[in-house]
Amino acid sequence: MEEIENISSVNNPSEEDNVKYLKNKQNTKRKKIQAVLFLLTLLCTTLAGAEWSCNKYLTLFGRNMSFEDFLQGFHFSIPFLIILTSHEFGHYFTARYHKVEATLPYYIPAWFGFIGSPSLGTFGAVIRITGKIKSRIQYFDIGIAGPIAGFFVALLFLWYGFTHLPPPEYIFTIHPEYAQYGLDYPKYVYADTPTPSFTLGTNILFEFFKNNIADPALLPNERELIHYPYIFSGFLALFFTALNLIPIGQLDGGHVVYGLFGYKNSRIISLSLYFIFLFYASLGIISPYTLFDNQYSFIVVGIYIIYLFFISGCITANKKTRYAMVVSFVTGQLVFSYFFPTIIGEQGWLLYLFILGKFLGIFHPRGEDESELGLKRKILGWVSLLIFILCFSFQPIK
Repeated sequence: MEEIENISSVNNPSEEDNVKYLKNKQNTKRKKIQAVLFLLTLLCTTLAGAEWSCNKYLTLFGRNMSFEDFLQGFHFSIPFLIILTSHEFGHYFTARYHKVEATLPYYIPAWFGFIGSPSLGTFGAVIRITGKIKSRIQYFDIGIAGPIAGFFVALLFLWYGFTHLPPPEYIFTIHPEYAQYGLDYPKYVYADTPTPSFTLGTNILFEFFKNNIADPALLPNERELIHYPYIFSGFLALFFTALNLIPIGQLDGGHVVYGLFGYKNSRIISLSLYFIFLFYASLGIISPYTLFDNQYSFIVVGIYIIYLFFISGCITANKKTRYAMVVSFVTGQLVFSYFFPTIIGEQGWLLYLFILGKFLGIFHPRGEDESELGLKRKILGWVSLLIFILCFSFQPIK
C-alpha cells in the first residue's frame, strides 16, 4: 500500500508541487529575459560609448564607425555598467538581507545612434521588489544601499580617469580638424561654435577632481570631456546618484528622508522640495517682461498653466485647491521674475517632475513599523544627503 501511495503522489503532484513548478518556470523565463536585456544594454552602451569617445556614428543613413571604434566604446560601457550594476545590487542584496523578495536587475537598452542622435545606450536598470517592505528601517536600508554602492564605485572610475589622462594631442585623433590650430585650438574652434551641442556640466565633487586630482597640463578643455570615457561615465554616475537621492517620494532619497524624519515630516519635506524644484525649473516660462512679446507667449503660458493644473493632481484631487495652487504658483513666479529677470530655470526638468509626480509619487507610503533609526543609520542618512549635494547638477549636459 505504501508503494502504491508513493507512485500515486508522483503521478498526481500536489497543489504545492504545481505552485513550485510554475514558480521555477517563471523564474527561469525571467532570468532569460534579464540576460537578454543585459546583453542588449551592453551592446547599446558600447555603441554609445564609441559615439561619444570617437565622435563617429553607425546610422541608417551611412557608417563611419569602424570595428576599432566600436571596441573603444567598451571603455565607456564597462565602467558605466559596473557602476549601474553596483547600484542595483546594493538594493538587491540589502532587500535579501531583510528577507524581502526582489528580482535581479532588469536593464533597459536605449540607443538612438541609428538616427544619428547621441545617447547613453540605456535608460538605466531596475529591480522589482516583489515582497513587502514593512518597516521604516527596511525602507531606509534598501533605499540607501544602491546610491552608496554606486557612488563609491563611481569615485574609483573618476579617480582613474583623471589620473590616467592621455597627452593633450589625443584630442586630435577625435577632431583631426583641430590639429591645424595646435593646442591653442579653443581660441579658434569655439569662436566659430560658441554653443556646442554637448558639454558636460559640473558639480562640487567633479570640480574637486578637476582642480585637485588631474594634472593641469593634461586636462582637456571642458567642452571635450565627453570624449574621455572614464571621466564621462564617472560624471554621469555622480549625476544619476544625485538623481536617485533627490529627497522626494519613493526615490532612494525619499526613502532616506522617510527613515530619518518619519512619515509626517517626510511628506512636508517632499512636497516642499517638489515645489521648489518645480518653481526653479520653470523660471522664465512666465514673466511680466515676456508676457506680451508675441501671440505665441499666451499659447506657451496657457500650456504651462494646464501643465501646473494637471501636475497638481498628484497632490490633491480637490479642484478648488488645485486652482488656488496654480494661481498662487503663477503669481509667485511673476513676482519673482519681476525682481530677478535674469534668473532662468532649466526647463528640461519639467518632464522629469511630471514623471516623478504622476508615476513615482511625491509622497512616501507609511510602513507598518515606524520604529526610529539608530544613531549609525542616522549618520549614514545625513552622509547620503551630503553626497546628493556634492553630486547634483541642474544642467548635467549643456
